[in-house]
Amino acid sequence: MNFLSHLYLSPNNSEVIIGNFVADHIRGNKFKHYSEDIQKGIFLHRKIDTFTDTNEIVKVSKRRLNKRYGHYGGVIIDIFYDHFLAKNWDSYSQIPLNVFSQSIYALLLKNRENLPEKTQELLPYMIQYDWLYNYQFLDGIQDVLHGMNRRTKGKSQMHLAIEDLELHYTELENDFKTFFKEINQYIKLEIQKL
Repeated sequence: MNFLSHLYLSPNNSEVIIGNFVADHIRGNKFKHYSEDIQKGIFLHRKIDTFTDTNEIVKVSKRRLNKRYGHYGGVIIDIFYDHFLAKNWDSYSQIPLNVFSQSIYALLLKNRENLPEKTQELLPYMIQYDWLYNYQFLDGIQDVLHGMNRRTKGKSQMHLAIEDLELHYTELENDFKTFFKEINQYIKLEIQKL
């Protein structure tokens, strides 16, 4: 799952949301200086990633991709799933996507000084290009894939993955919808344990 899905799956607790958002930029156990709720968000993020990486539906989605992406296939599917969440947002949330996105940006800006350096560097681009909102559009996904390809210095070839999305659009959307039901059920239980 990518940014939008992680944020959506967070409970309505600002610090848990922050922890879930920054978790990719925190290695190992280098989170002890954060509040208990931010730590809960980091743990929640890791549970979401583990569930996603081992899920059979996600594995089916990865097999739909061209083999040229290698181990980047999982990242591509995460981005595609965020696209389907954004596209179908009204089916999952009563809060409009633009309102949700802007509230997340405001929360992150308000807490910017507490974010890891890499997250602080990423945040202005995320806000400027309104990633969370623009995931719903194929052009928005294309921009994200191009950016990811640049970050891998062209090794990932992720900029080509829009072709895979268009080729298998219906199947991937169906994969997402089935998977998202499963992860929502799983996360409801995990949140109770936090």
